[in-house]
Amino acid sequence: MLVNSIPVDVVGGAYDIAVDYLKRAGRIPPEVDFHQPLFDSIVEDFQAGKTNKLLLANRAILRIERAKGLAEIVFMKSRRQLRAALLS
Repeated sequence: MLVNSIPVDVVGGAYDIAVDYLKRAGRIPPEVDFHQPLFDSIVEDFQAGKTNKLLLANRAILRIERAKGLAEIVFMKSRRQLRAALLS
């Protein structure tokens, strides 16, 4: 089914995955019926050509967590750095 040229099964499925995770993780209150920034993030990626539901959901989750200051991403350049970080 298409709504304004957006397939509901792809965008809606990605939204369901993301909102379920964020509610279970406590990032979105359970009483929230619709989270507009989450939906907008999914639609933005979909319009950019991404059509995989899981990818859309994961990217939207990351954006919401970053916006709330809950996600920290650490990139290690080598195994030595990772080992040193774990041992310190």
